[in-house]
Amino acid sequence: MKTERANGPVTDQLPDRGSHPATTSSPTPPKRRHATPGRLGRVRRRAVPGPRVVIALLLLLGLVSVMLLDGYLRAEVGNDQRVRSDASASKVPQSVLDGGPFLSFEGGTARTGSVPDKTIVLTFDDGPDPEWTQKVLDILDDNDVPGTFFLVGSMVSRYPDLVRRMVDDGDEVGVHTFTHVDLSYRSAARVTREIAQTQLALAGAAGITTTLFRAPYSSTNDAIDNYSWPVYKKLGAMGYTSVFIDKDSEDWQQPGVSEIIEGATPKSGKGASVLFHDAGGNRAQTLEALPRYIKKMKARGYTFTTVSGAQQQAQGQVRQDARAGSPDAGSAPADARQSNPEQAAHRTADTATLWEGRALLGAVAVAEWTVPGLASVLAVVGVAVLARFAMMLVLARRHHRRRNRRRFAWGPPVTEPVSVIVPAYNEKECIANTLNSLAASTHPIEIVVVDDGSTDGTAEIAESLGLANLRVVRQPNAGKSAALNNGVRHARYDIVVMMDGDTVFEPDTVQRLVQPFGDPEVGAVAGNAKVGNRNTVIGAWQHIEYVMGFNLDRRMYDLLRCMPTIPGAIGAFRREAVLGVGGMSEDTLAEDTDITIALHRAGWQVVYAEHARAWTEAPASLGQLWRQRYRWSYGTMQALWKHRKSVTDRGPSGRFGRVGMPLVVLFQIVTPLFAPLIDVFTVYAMIFVDFKASLLAWLAVLLVQLVCAAYAFRLDRERYRYLLMLPLQQIAYRQLMYLVLIHSCVTAATGGRLRWQKLKRTGEVGTPTPGTGVR
Repeated sequence: MKTERANGPVTDQLPDRGSHPATTSSPTPPKRRHATPGRLGRVRRRAVPGPRVVIALLLLLGLVSVMLLDGYLRAEVGNDQRVRSDASASKVPQSVLDGGPFLSFEGGTARTGSVPDKTIVLTFDDGPDPEWTQKVLDILDDNDVPGTFFLVGSMVSRYPDLVRRMVDDGDEVGVHTFTHVDLSYRSAARVTREIAQTQLALAGAAGITTTLFRAPYSSTNDAIDNYSWPVYKKLGAMGYTSVFIDKDSEDWQQPGVSEIIEGATPKSGKGASVLFHDAGGNRAQTLEALPRYIKKMKARGYTFTTVSGAQQQAQGQVRQDARAGSPDAGSAPADARQSNPEQAAHRTADTATLWEGRALLGAVAVAEWTVPGLASVLAVVGVAVLARFAMMLVLARRHHRRRNRRRFAWGPPVTEPVSVIVPAYNEKECIANTLNSLAASTHPIEIVVVDDGSTDGTAEIAESLGLANLRVVRQPNAGKSAALNNGVRHARYDIVVMMDGDTVFEPDTVQRLVQPFGDPEVGAVAGNAKVGNRNTVIGAWQHIEYVMGFNLDRRMYDLLRCMPTIPGAIGAFRREAVLGVGGMSEDTLAEDTDITIALHRAGWQVVYAEHARAWTEAPASLGQLWRQRYRWSYGTMQALWKHRKSVTDRGPSGRFGRVGMPLVVLFQIVTPLFAPLIDVFTVYAMIFVDFKASLLAWLAVLLVQLVCAAYAFRLDRERYRYLLMLPLQQIAYRQLMYLVLIHSCVTAATGGRLRWQKLKRTGEVGTPTPGTGVR
């Protein structure tokens, strides 16, 4: 064993191997592989500012809020379809039950009013609707008659232009609650909220509020019961007039045009409040019946007016509605709309209510565009995810069959010695196991341990092992890239194997890893990294990810000749290839991805050796896992940004840019970035839409993933029992990885920098025994 020390600063310059001085002299400027990236530039050793985490959480909170608002508008959130019937009316005054369709509480006393004879009040419920309401308004305009529309607030907020047209055309509007629920089941607070929200929507849409109200599922006065009566009294105290009907066209049942007209026709010249619907279903029969009905009633001498117009006709004078207790949702003086007696129930919204209403409509507009847009994106993401699974299965199978054929060979057997470089920084828990596993190698090797300024005696532990083929090179702390470059500088052989200081090799790992170099076109080889500490929940989750995600992906990328990453735990390189691209760069945190892409651009092939296994110690806590994956994710983005010009490279050097980079961006950044939306939408659908259907859809996707994982385990000859952790991994572990990616994207977008983060090691991954894997 030999110890060498590098006292000077270590650089990326890699001189020839003619000598190995005990100390390094002042270095010449390093050779740069490619231009340093712009926004994702050189990493500074400082922590990521906290506000970026806040931004990511705010984005998630904003998404959830938009979805909840959209669901509320579509009656998916907080929806209750219960409708009360056959309840007692013992507490309702008989005069109300037998009275006219207009119920008010002037002075606290219930009073009803009727429509004058030979007068029709056309009322329409459940709108506005973008398809049917517009056509109803056209019919009213063509026949020069007004209507009174009882509007659902959620529909008003979605289609405000129709409300503005109603008001401009001289029609009258009333409140029909915000979500079309039976208020007799609701609390007093919910009743108030339903009314106030609808008033805000009206204010934002047309600048008005209204004193008219009609309860969903109401009809004639005699349908009032002991449960709904308190609601009407409460609203009466707030200054609202509750409007019932005399005649129901029952157009919602689509009984036929003649039946609709017959149902809406009053007898013996009496006046009537008549119910039609301009929303809530197919209203083709309503559109056909309405003009015929108007012409029929006009021929009989009837006139048409609004609720306010009928009330004023009944009183014989223009109503000056200045009663105390008018709706307090920002109403202006009662005479604000008196220029048109048929709109006497309208009030001009005050400034505060007007802007609150506009804010509501703005939020609704955002939700209306965002949620369908995200749904479309999710459809694309879903197709991409399934396409990826299909590609992995097909290409992995082809890769396995091709590489495991009996006569398959890369070329002449590679038997010459190789250099194994082990960068180490404070690896006292692991370094002995790592070096002892290398000492058992069946392939001739030299071991070069580069101690990167360790303070825990790592170098001394390595020296104490007394291994004949071991050299320890010491250098001031300069980072992993510098340590690897120093190791390449000291390597004696043409092939260098790079591994982490916490990794152990099987005896035949090096031999299997270097055989692809029998092909002179191969410049680097990725090995098969395995999780050694897999007997914990976090370890099992990472084990599934390594086998299914990383190794199955590598088979696919190998066959497509666009391998994006040689794992730091196990990789082999031609020394001339590493020198040719300028060595390991410090431009990014993912030096393994950086060097791999650089080799592609230099025209070298990068392949995968599935039987060359290395056992690594995965992070043992969620905090360490977050830090590691954050660094990987951010470093990958840096490397892709740095090599973005590979997309325009020509010839073999541009293959990665044309094939590999789009796949990596799509499958490792874009798809995972939007994948949390699938989970959010799934949870939303389970809670608010259809639990059974949503659960079945989620289970179907899980089954697809299970099939892929099982096949990956079969190829790697792993035990299937770990797949029992897959459902929990999808629920918990995957969400953590999504958050890491979102955090990385926010850091990249805001120009943040990230320091190298050393993980705590335990040394629990021991030297493997041949044929048994890790201990």
